[in-house]
Amino acid sequence: MRLFVCFLLLIMFNSCTPKGPTNQQLQDEITALQNKLSNTYRPGFGEFMSGIQVHHEKLWFAGKAQNWALADFEVGEMKEAFDGIKQYCTDRPESKSVSMIEPALDSLSNAIKAKDEQQFKSSFVLLTSTCNSCHKATNHAFNVIKLPDTPPFSNQVFRLQ
Repeated sequence: MRLFVCFLLLIMFNSCTPKGPTNQQLQDEITALQNKLSNTYRPGFGEFMSGIQVHHEKLWFAGKAQNWALADFEVGEMKEAFDGIKQYCTDRPESKSVSMIEPALDSLSNAIKAKDEQQFKSSFVLLTSTCNSCHKATNHAFNVIKLPDTPPFSNQVFRLQ
């Protein structure tokens, strides 16, 4: 009798236990997610650099106009783009060199916080020089950055109103 009751309990327990996905179903789901992830859009190195170049220009005109809030915003955008390179472009050897820009960006941030136009200009020259040094170090010396002379957008006001 005891064996019969144990057998009935085992059958009841087994029939009440929810069935989960099989190992193969879980593996298929993992594979599908990996395929989706590998086909997800990621910005390329050049896209990040083009964005950085625009922020470099806007930063110059914001600083020259002593629009410190805009200048601070543009430095932040550049830092964010460099962080994006470190995160999304790890397959590119150039990514290992982008950290060399951090001291120049920090110097600019300090000049902006101090609202010091002269310090801003010298820090901006350092930034531009560091960009070119990085380009040389990564075999992109053909890409020379200079101090901007024309605002990148005709529809943006850099001087505070």
